[in-house]
Formats: sequence, C-alpha cells, structure tokens
Amino acid sequence: MKNILVLGAAGQIGSELVPYLRKIYGENHVIATFNRTPLLQEIKESGPAVQMDAINKDSMYEAVKKYDIDTIFNLVAVLSAKGEANPTLSWRINMETTFNCLEIMKDVRGAVFTPSSIGAFGPSTPQDQTPQDTIMRPTTIYGISKVAGELLGDYYYLKYGVDARGLRYPGIISNVTLPGGGTTDYAVEIYYEAIKTKSYTSNLSAGTFLDMMYMPDALRSAVELMEADPAKLVHRNCFNVTAMSFDPEMIAAAIRKYIPEFRLDYKVDPVKQAIADSWPNSMDDSAARSEWGWKPEFDLDSMTKDMIEKVSAKLKK
Repeated sequence: MKNILVLGAAGQIGSELVPYLRKIYGENHVIATFNRTPLLQEIKESGPAVQMDAINKDSMYEAVKKYDIDTIFNLVAVLSAKGEANPTLSWRINMETTFNCLEIMKDVRGAVFTPSSIGAFGPSTPQDQTPQDTIMRPTTIYGISKVAGELLGDYYYLKYGVDARGLRYPGIISNVTLPGGGTTDYAVEIYYEAIKTKSYTSNLSAGTFLDMMYMPDALRSAVELMEADPAKLVHRNCFNVTAMSFDPEMIAAAIRKYIPEFRLDYKVDPVKQAIADSWPNSMDDSAARSEWGWKPEFDLDSMTKDMIEKVSAKLKK
C-alpha cells in the first residue's frame, strides 16, 4: 500500500485507523474522507482530508485520481440497530459505497478493504465456534448488506482481478471513539458508566455471548491482512477474526477487579436482543490464523485494565 483513501474516517474505526495508518505509511499518503460527521481535529491537521458523499462515485473517483490512490479502506456503513430503523437508507449507503469502491479499483487496478461483521451470520448458522465457511442467512438489513458485500468482493476479484479483502469483525471496543448504533455498543458504554456512576443498565440479557475485539487488535488485523501475501490467501471476503467472547456478567466481573462496587442491572431492548440472539456466541478464526498469521494481543482482562486506565484519564480532562 502506497496511497490510501479511508472512507468513513470520522467513524468509530476510521477515527483511529487514520492515525494508525499515517504512522506506518506517512501522513501525506493517507487521505481521510468524511461527510456529515466532522473529523477529529488531529486527523484534519495531520494529513489530507476530503469531504465527500461516498455514494457519489464521481467524487470518489476524483479523489482516487488526485491522490493516486492504490488502496481504499471502505469503512462507511449504517450499523445493525440503526439499520433496522431505516432499512432503505442502510441498504443504499452500505451497498452503493461498496459497489463504487470496487468499480473504481477495477479501473485503477487497486485494492479494497471492506469489513464484514458477525452480523453477516443468522439464526440458522452454528452458534458455537462458527466456521469460516457456513450457512449465512442474516435477519437484519445490515447483515444482508454485509453478505452481499462479501460476494461482490469475491466477484470483482474473480472477474476483474480487484484485490478485494475483508474481515468479519466482532464487536469493536474502543477507548477513543464512542460507537454509533450497533448491537454490541454496550461493551463500550459499560466502561464509561462504571467509571462515572459505578453502575450500568445493560440492554442485552445475561448469558448473551458475543465475540469482541479491542480496537488495537482490530486496526492491526486490517493492516496485516492487506499486507499479507496474496498467494497464501485461500479466503478473501471475508475472514472470521476474534479475540474474546463474553456476556454482560463476565465483563462486569472483569470491571469489579478494579471497581469492586460496580453494579450491573438489566433493561433488555427487544430489538437489540433479537439481533444479538441471531449472531454467533463465538467464531472459529483458524483460517485467518493459518493463512496470514492472525493472533490477538488482548483478552478480556488485559483489555479491561487498559480501558479503565485510558477512559478514566479521558474523563478527568
């Protein structure tokens, strides 16, 4: 990767991926794009930034040509819970952006990274140690768009040679940027509330296990996949990746090691609970481990220690 365009640089992953990429590839070689949500000031000041609507193919193509882009990180998406509130908008944004990226990279012979999600699975998928290759019948518009995006990536690789790659991300936990409408948001919110109020009311029930990953691992996994030797990749769109699987009670127990008085209550959101129940309890990421050497660095305990330290410092400012 030489010149990288990051779509959705103001989002949860994008706001941390841009600085991460700039440290590796150079500030002027990573172009951050945004639309309605403003960029973090440090991103605007540390390198090129472009305001664009990602469903506008012409404006995207103009940026690709201007900055001689060879790789696009396509992070634009309407997430699971918000997608159910407006399925038409979710489909349009998720699919038109992906299609534009693939079409443009077809012309310039470049690469595209498009994250998929555990949301691509559904209630008929095996829930424990979900295989890399398995039945995928999601019941949300977000999940349907992710499956379609995976298939499009494979199609453009096989038919046009586009170097399309992706990861099926689990829930992503960050100490920098708050999430924006996903089913796994509770796993970020719980740390903030534990520090601020010593209590949290979960919208998912006890016993709801979901795969999760700390943001440093999420960023590293994306770069490692895009730098992997293509000759070793059997799968491209997309690899299961995970670092841990837990339910609300387990994360609460991890927090109590640092905040003993922390109290966890429940007020289940039926929409989010139904979505979570349709997703895997845990994924098998052995394909990622064998094909490009994936290995997470954070588990629940080490992530909790780091989250409490970083979020506590953040909230004191």
